[in-house]
Amino acid sequence: MSIYSVLALTALLVHLGWILWVLLGWLGTRGRHWLRWVHILSLLYSILIETLLWPCPLTLVENWAQRRAGAAGYEEPFLVHYLQSVIYPDVSPELITWVAAAVCLSILGVHALRFRRRRGGNW
Repeated sequence: MSIYSVLALTALLVHLGWILWVLLGWLGTRGRHWLRWVHILSLLYSILIETLLWPCPLTLVENWAQRRAGAAGYEEPFLVHYLQSVIYPDVSPELITWVAAAVCLSILGVHALRFRRRRGGNW
């Protein structure tokens, strides 16, 4: 296994970690103000990168490393590539993108509800 293969695998694992953080980070943010804001910013960034079709830095690194290792990269965004090919083979990339953004917005709603119900400045 070459260093580029290891780098591609590392980028993939960091990507999966990022997705888990975005989806489940709200579970560990209660009472942790700085962590809550990091999670909210992560959600906003994820929504923007998906809906505005910005290139994800982790996808760019993974593709670069795969090509350097002699494997073919992929052109579509990370979520579309992996979710569509594994879980949703007949779903359009646009639907996956908008569902991902809707999930992020729903999680932002959790933060908004916590803010609304806060007591004593602790949400």
